[in-house]
Amino acid sequence: MAHFACINENNIVTLVLVVHNDLEHRGADFLANDLGLGGIWIQTSYNNNIRKQFAGIGHTYDPVADVFIKPQPYSSWVLDENFDWQPPTPRPEGIGWYWNEEELTWKEVVND
Repeated sequence: MAHFACINENNIVTLVLVVHNDLEHRGADFLANDLGLGGIWIQTSYNNNIRKQFAGIGHTYDPVADVFIKPQPYSSWVLDENFDWQPPTPRPEGIGWYWNEEELTWKEVVND
Protein backbone atom coordinates (compact mmCIF):
# COMPACT_ATOMS: atom_id res chain seq x y z
CA MET A 1 0.00 0.00 0.00
CA ALA A 2 1.12 3.54 -0.74
CA HIS A 3 0.69 6.42 1.68
CA PHE A 4 0.04 10.03 0.74
CA ALA A 5 0.07 13.15 2.90
CA CYS A 6 -2.15 16.14 2.23
CA ILE A 7 -0.45 19.46 2.94
CA ASN A 8 -2.05 22.87 3.40
CA GLU A 9 -0.89 26.25 2.07
CA ASN A 10 1.73 26.41 4.86
CA ASN A 11 3.12 22.95 3.95
CA ILE A 12 1.69 21.43 7.13
CA VAL A 13 0.41 17.85 6.90
CA THR A 14 -3.33 17.76 7.60
CA LEU A 15 -4.18 14.19 6.61
CA VAL A 16 -2.44 10.94 5.65
CA LEU A 17 -4.28 8.32 3.60
CA VAL A 18 -3.52 4.93 2.07
CA VAL A 19 -3.88 4.14 -1.64
CA HIS A 20 -3.81 0.66 -3.13
CA ASN A 21 -0.53 -0.22 -4.85
CA ASP A 22 -2.33 -0.41 -8.22
CA LEU A 23 -2.98 3.35 -7.92
CA GLU A 24 0.37 4.38 -6.46
CA HIS A 25 1.61 5.84 -9.77
CA ARG A 26 -1.30 8.31 -9.75
CA GLY A 27 -2.10 8.38 -6.05
CA ALA A 28 -2.02 12.16 -5.65
CA ASP A 29 -4.31 12.65 -8.65
CA PHE A 30 -6.60 9.83 -7.46
CA LEU A 31 -7.04 11.40 -4.01
CA ALA A 32 -7.37 14.99 -5.18
CA ASN A 33 -9.55 14.46 -8.24
CA ASP A 34 -11.11 10.99 -8.40
CA LEU A 35 -12.13 11.03 -4.75
CA GLY A 36 -12.76 14.78 -4.84
CA LEU A 37 -10.60 15.54 -1.80
CA GLY A 38 -8.70 18.36 -3.50
CA GLY A 39 -5.52 19.64 -1.97
CA ILE A 40 -1.88 18.87 -2.54
CA TRP A 41 -0.91 15.22 -1.95
CA ILE A 42 2.67 14.04 -1.54
CA GLN A 43 3.73 10.43 -1.22
CA THR A 44 5.29 9.37 2.06
CA SER A 45 6.88 6.08 3.08
CA TYR A 46 5.83 4.06 6.09
CA ASN A 47 9.34 2.53 5.98
CA ASN A 48 11.04 5.95 5.75
CA ASN A 49 12.33 5.09 2.26
CA ILE A 50 11.53 8.49 0.81
CA ARG A 51 11.29 12.05 2.13
CA LYS A 52 13.25 11.39 5.33
CA GLN A 53 10.42 9.95 7.40
CA PHE A 54 6.79 8.96 7.41
CA ALA A 55 4.57 12.03 7.41
CA GLY A 56 2.22 12.56 10.31
CA ILE A 57 -0.43 15.15 10.97
CA GLY A 58 1.32 18.32 12.09
CA HIS A 59 4.58 17.54 10.29
CA THR A 60 5.95 20.10 7.84
CA TYR A 61 6.87 19.36 4.25
CA ASP A 62 10.01 21.13 3.00
CA PRO A 63 9.61 21.29 -0.80
CA VAL A 64 13.21 22.39 -1.40
CA ALA A 65 14.77 19.47 0.49
CA ASP A 66 11.78 17.20 -0.36
CA VAL A 67 11.48 15.92 3.22
CA PHE A 68 8.90 15.73 5.98
CA ILE A 69 9.96 17.30 9.27
CA LYS A 70 8.54 16.42 12.68
CA PRO A 71 7.06 19.26 14.75
CA GLN A 72 9.56 21.13 16.91
CA PRO A 73 9.42 19.42 20.33
CA TYR A 74 10.58 22.47 22.33
CA SER A 75 11.17 26.10 21.39
CA SER A 76 14.86 25.87 22.38
CA TRP A 77 15.60 22.98 20.01
CA VAL A 78 17.04 23.69 16.55
CA LEU A 79 16.80 21.85 13.27
CA ASP A 80 20.10 20.33 12.12
CA GLU A 81 21.37 19.69 8.58
CA ASN A 82 19.72 16.25 8.61
CA PHE A 83 16.31 17.77 9.45
CA ASP A 84 16.32 16.39 13.00
CA TRP A 85 15.54 18.54 16.05
CA GLN A 86 18.49 18.90 18.43
CA PRO A 87 18.46 20.08 22.05
CA PRO A 88 20.79 22.86 23.24
CA THR A 89 22.83 20.22 25.08
CA PRO A 90 23.21 16.55 24.13
CA ARG A 91 21.12 13.97 25.95
CA PRO A 92 23.13 12.11 28.61
CA GLU A 93 23.95 8.45 28.01
CA GLY A 94 21.55 5.81 29.22
CA ILE A 95 17.83 5.78 29.79
CA GLY A 96 15.70 7.74 32.21
CA TRP A 97 16.23 11.31 31.02
CA TYR A 98 13.68 13.97 30.05
CA TRP A 99 14.07 17.50 28.76
CA ASN A 100 13.15 20.40 31.08
CA GLU A 101 12.44 23.38 28.84
CA GLU A 102 12.22 25.89 31.72
CA GLU A 103 15.74 25.09 32.87
CA LEU A 104 17.06 24.15 29.43
CA THR A 105 18.58 20.99 30.80
CA TRP A 106 18.15 17.23 30.95
CA LYS A 107 16.66 15.85 34.16
CA GLU A 108 16.95 12.32 35.41
CA VAL A 109 13.73 10.44 36.04
CA VAL A 110 13.49 9.62 39.72
CA ASN A 111 11.41 6.64 40.84
CA ASP A 112 10.18 7.01 44.40
